[in-house]
Amino acid sequence: MRLPAPARHVAPIPLRPVLAGVAASLVGIGLARFAYTPLIPVLIERGWFAAEDAFYLGAANLAGYLAGALLAPRGVRTIGARAMLRGMMALAALSFFACAAPLSFAWYFLWRFAAGLSGGALMAIAAPSILPGVPAESRGRASGIIFTGVGLGAALSGTLIPWLLGAGLATTWIALGAAATLLALVTWRSWPANAPPAPADARAPQDQGRALRLLYAQYGLNAAGLVPHMVFLVDFVARGSAGGFAAGAMAWIAFGLGAVAGPFTLGAVADRIGFSATLRASLAVQLLAIGALAVTEIYAVVIVSATLAGAFTPGIVPLVLGRVREILAAAPDRQQAAWSRATASFALMQAAGAYGFSFLFAATGDYALLFLVAAGCLALALALEGVRGGAQRPASRETRR
Repeated sequence: MRLPAPARHVAPIPLRPVLAGVAASLVGIGLARFAYTPLIPVLIERGWFAAEDAFYLGAANLAGYLAGALLAPRGVRTIGARAMLRGMMALAALSFFACAAPLSFAWYFLWRFAAGLSGGALMAIAAPSILPGVPAESRGRASGIIFTGVGLGAALSGTLIPWLLGAGLATTWIALGAAATLLALVTWRSWPANAPPAPADARAPQDQGRALRLLYAQYGLNAAGLVPHMVFLVDFVARGSAGGFAAGAMAWIAFGLGAVAGPFTLGAVADRIGFSATLRASLAVQLLAIGALAVTEIYAVVIVSATLAGAFTPGIVPLVLGRVREILAAAPDRQQAAWSRATASFALMQAAGAYGFSFLFAATGDYALLFLVAAGCLALALALEGVRGGAQRPASRETRR
């Protein structure tokens, strides 16, 4: 007679710091970046900025995000992670209030850049500061919860901003600033105490360095591959497949729902089978989901593809963070700097992808080609799994216990 297997123990997650991480990703990305997208047509329509200026202001946020990711390690070494996190939450809130006054293009550019800077720094610092205090077997779920804030922010901005705009653009920006301020105050004492800063010249051994460089490349290619869904999905449904705006809006809702559910779901899977295996499976699923739109316009397929792409847009983040921690398990002092470089790779390739796919579409007008090229990015990222076969590859769950 076989005895039943003992129940798998699930270690508790420290809620206060993890919820502070949710607030950081919600403010830094969910609001500081995604809240601007639904405001663009209103900024143009109400005469605050010309169309080309409004889009350049969106690019300012991406440039700031890259700068924040690159400068975060130096800030942590100088003033500590806790002070940096508090300061970046405050800077994000201040940027919303500043945007309530359209004094000039330069003024707006400065504050949209500052919003991106805070977002890049928060993404680079928050989770690595929190996860050392989380039991190893629960870090996938914890990081998934933290990055759920990205999807929540996108969903909230898409639903609340149209309602807030009834009170005016300035009031909308002030409301966003008030929300960010409240979250900064609520989380003020929730951040973990500072860990000893990593040395400025920390370098990984050769085998670890090779594994990290390949991971950065995969992360960047993944970022580029998701751009057509993030930028062109609604237009593809509404005009490209003649589905109309309502069908396009439903596809975007599916994308948003996926973004809310993706990080926690993928993090929980990683806790069971390991970050490396989950990352490989994720790249394969994305390749199929994105490539499907290169060959079909069937609406049911579009909805499934939108949901999966939405799930992986923030969901890939905890997986790559987990891989960084696996690769540098024996060198925790190097993890912060490595994660900042990964975040910078993502930001750089996402910005390059946004411009590149926009240029490609302007030249061809072919939606299928966009998704085909995006699928090619995912195929290349998946192919790099074979390249890193000789690099150090921890054996997933067992190595983290």
